[in-house]
Amino acid sequence: MLPLPVAAAAARAASRLAQLAPSRRISSLKVPWKRDPFLDASITRDRRFRQASRLVREVLLSPDRRLRYRYLTKRRERIKLPVRVPTFLSRYPTLLSVSPPPEPIASPSPQLLDFLDFASQLYEHHAPLLASRLAKLLMISSTRALPVTKIAAAKRDFGLPDDFLSSLVPKYPDLFRLVGDPGPDASGNAFLELVTWDDKLAKSVVELKADKEADVIGIRPRPNFTVKLPRGFHLKKEMREWVRDWLELPYVSPYADASTLHPASPEAEKRTIGVLHEVLSLTVERRMAVPIIGKFCEEYRLPNAFANAFTRHPGIFYVSLKGGIKTAVLREAYDEKGELVDIDPMLELKERFVAIMEEGHKKYLDDLKRKREALEKEREVAGREGKNHL
Repeated sequence: MLPLPVAAAAARAASRLAQLAPSRRISSLKVPWKRDPFLDASITRDRRFRQASRLVREVLLSPDRRLRYRYLTKRRERIKLPVRVPTFLSRYPTLLSVSPPPEPIASPSPQLLDFLDFASQLYEHHAPLLASRLAKLLMISSTRALPVTKIAAAKRDFGLPDDFLSSLVPKYPDLFRLVGDPGPDASGNAFLELVTWDDKLAKSVVELKADKEADVIGIRPRPNFTVKLPRGFHLKKEMREWVRDWLELPYVSPYADASTLHPASPEAEKRTIGVLHEVLSLTVERRMAVPIIGKFCEEYRLPNAFANAFTRHPGIFYVSLKGGIKTAVLREAYDEKGELVDIDPMLELKERFVAIMEEGHKKYLDDLKRKREALEKEREVAGREGKNHL
């Protein structure tokens, strides 16, 4: 139960929101999108990493991790590489090894094999974290279950291993039950169900933050979202008043039953934002492609126009348009320079992979420099010899 002053404030806020004309209700409130160059840059920096990951995955998912090179070169469009596959690999030679003709075979490089060993150890070490993260995703679902295909589509966002169904799920029979046949590539008609509800896991990041503050100051503040408007961003008076009243409403946990909430109510909006906030908080980089989030609309009881909620709350979220896809970013997770504030332990995988890329690219640039220097010397020698013949 809310303290009397808080309950009174919430009641006044609800009354003001209820008095709004339908034309001024949630769906009609428009907020102009403003570009955030620092958050955009954080996504742009990952462009080469994403391209290299897709390329390497083609080989790793092949039988025995070996793929005919001519087949790999034909997958440029599917991998969405900006250049031909041979050109890309020449710039990052430490990613894959290619055997000599007549029938070249692409396989993991020694550096990539070391990385895969490290990844296995990291997944094993953080299995409890990943299991709790997966359980939370199921607990948010209205059915306490999710189609395997949807989890597989978002597995890398949440730091799950590619083979999570065989390497992670069986370790926790008290949490997970696999129903149906997912098939070898997790594309079959199968569901992952929650076996046991865990009240300790049924606390959102927002609620845990309030608990932490209570430990420090002795009084538990009301759970609420952190609003962090970017510099130079100003809301119109109508929107400022709506946000003020909306924030005074009681927090609705994403793990609570939302079946009784009216879809057009401010409380339902609070719950929608709570779900989106929690889902992004569970990702490794506190961001996720909007279309991937959209796959969970049915299970998470999100409205069809859920994507508008991101732009309606610019102090909580940011939507980047970089990379040809909309990406929702949890604003509070990044500092003013677009750097993550809290580093997820699974982010080390990306850092290790990028280090392999940088090692290879440095080798490529050094080789390129040596070739240019050799060419310049040849030209100098040829020039001197030409003068001697005159």
